[in-house]
Amino acid sequence: MSAASCLLSEDEFLCSICLDVFTDPVTTPCGHNYCKNCINQHWNTADQYLCPVCKKVFNTRPELHINTFISEMVAKFRKLNKSTQQKASSSSSEMCTKHDKPLELFCKTDQTCVCMLCSVLDHRTHEFVPVKEEYEGMKAELEKTEAEIQQRESRRSHKGDGRETENHRETVDVTLDPDTAHPNLVLSDDEKQVHCGDVKKNLPDNPERFKSYISVLGKQSFSSGRFYFEVQVKEKTKWTLGVARESIKRRGKITLSPQRGYWAIWLRNGNEYKTCDVPPVDLSLKSGPEKVGVFVDYEEGLVSFYDVDTGALIYSFTGCSFTEKLYPYYMCVHCL
Repeated sequence: MSAASCLLSEDEFLCSICLDVFTDPVTTPCGHNYCKNCINQHWNTADQYLCPVCKKVFNTRPELHINTFISEMVAKFRKLNKSTQQKASSSSSEMCTKHDKPLELFCKTDQTCVCMLCSVLDHRTHEFVPVKEEYEGMKAELEKTEAEIQQRESRRSHKGDGRETENHRETVDVTLDPDTAHPNLVLSDDEKQVHCGDVKKNLPDNPERFKSYISVLGKQSFSSGRFYFEVQVKEKTKWTLGVARESIKRRGKITLSPQRGYWAIWLRNGNEYKTCDVPPVDLSLKSGPEKVGVFVDYEEGLVSFYDVDTGALIYSFTGCSFTEKLYPYYMCVHCL
């Protein structure tokens, strides 16, 4: 029995630049991970801010944040692999070199394999378990860690069809909040549809209402977990949609960006898709979506947009920091 046989592969944790296990892993806006120093040095010497993996070019140097999930997984990987390798090494001969007896016990105090004589002579006050029991426990923990990593990377992958996320989230039937709707907007009776009116209505001037942009929020708010909703955009040539935090500015000059509490994408001129970044990032889509799905993982700081009919991923905001309630957000550009 060799404990080394269940070790996680280092390939799961390698930076594609230095080809070593991640140190301070960060995530680019396109969803790829690198050592913080590696990607910074790469961009310091490059002519443009380009992702080494997918070759996506960023107009401005992206702000990078430590990927806490991968950092934790790397730390766990180092600890478990080191511990397992030590146990495998100490038990590889299967005999105690001091007493020439089988290594049948694992000393949890000293984290090493020992024989029966060791347990009563050199480790008599320590805690022991059978070697097989310790091995099986460690194997289960390693397999659990590997499953967590594979699930996480699958959710973030830009190459998949995005459907795997739908099995791990709450689907929300969004209704629009009339108390937040700009006076030019007309909501349907069931508050699930909205269009621009010809006349600005005389509505109560409550602080929740948008007065600058022709926008509206959903009634539902989210402060944990995963949630998903869909927006019908068929035959519309201009729109902006996504999620916004509760404290967003609703009057005066408004800048739509993650820094200002908006995680959204937009369509202009019928075929120009961009992200609400500063400056915006151009999105190259083979065809325009008729219905857009919005998936949010609150704890992981992830907002992804999908073409519902094809399942294709449109764009993901990664490494977000959510600290307050999030609401579905929609802007009707035709009124501007």
